Amino acid sequence: MFAPVAHEQATDVVASALERGLRYLDTAPLYGLGLSERRVGGALAAVERSSFTLSTKVGRLLRDEGTSGAEPEEPGMWPESQGVVSVLDYSADGVRRSLEESLARLGVDHVDIAYVHDPDDHLDEAIGAAVPALERLRDEGLIRAFGFGMNHPEPLARVVRETSVDCVLVAGRYTLLDQTAHAELLPLCLERGVGVVVGGVLNSGILARPGPGATYDYAPAPAPLVQRAERLAEVCARYDVPLATAALQFPLGHPAIGCILGGVRSVDELDQALTAFDRDLPADLWLEIVGEGLLPAGLPTP
Repeated sequence: MFAPVAHEQATDVVASALERGLRYLDTAPLYGLGLSERRVGGALAAVERSSFTLSTKVGRLLRDEGTSGAEPEEPGMWPESQGVVSVLDYSADGVRRSLEESLARLGVDHVDIAYVHDPDDHLDEAIGAAVPALERLRDEGLIRAFGFGMNHPEPLARVVRETSVDCVLVAGRYTLLDQTAHAELLPLCLERGVGVVVGGVLNSGILARPGPGATYDYAPAPAPLVQRAERLAEVCARYDVPLATAALQFPLGHPAIGCILGGVRSVDELDQALTAFDRDLPADLWLEIVGEGLLPAGLPTP
């Protein structure tokens, strides 16, 4: 997002992740407007298909610039889009077309998980039309499982209650700064046996680099959040722990969460993330964060 990534740099990230034992890769048509899927597929072309888990998303069709109904994008969000736009489509036909086009870009005959991608303003259609289509695709073997990927826990909880989803991907709502997924979604997923993947654990940057200019949910962070992130960093510093390390590990303390989905731009960022996950953090760190009022008491911690 917002900056080009060299082809070799992107494929090196995938190859290095596989070398280090990571086996779950997530992409979507929206990411780079097709570029992510093509690069991930190219990097996986010579890899034994059964050795990795691959997810992509449905709900957006990629079409030529100028196509009616194109989704408005923030200027510069996808600098390598090459005249392509995304068109929202959560219909049954749209879901099937989306998946078939993704399979072609990825160069595979199935994906393990298909997520309905951010249907915030189209939730009724996604539940009524996309879900039956995904159930059929699951029966046909073109996908192994399906879920919804969203930034808000309330609609995800509705999806878990009303559909046969296998998993959900919730972004930015179970972090050191925002635990709103804990109120209903995570207990519900535990009760129903629905898998949970958590993304956006750094809240788009503020939990890696708090301070002036920090971003939260891809926008300038409000001053109270910056101050809170800085206080979290101060507590972590007393234990010689980078704030990003605590932020990456925090969600794994919840029994409902099976996976952290991290976005990395380079092999160096991948190495930093793996170092953070591998580090043993003292229990007193979490006790002090709670004691300082920076996390609610009773919340599960690693």
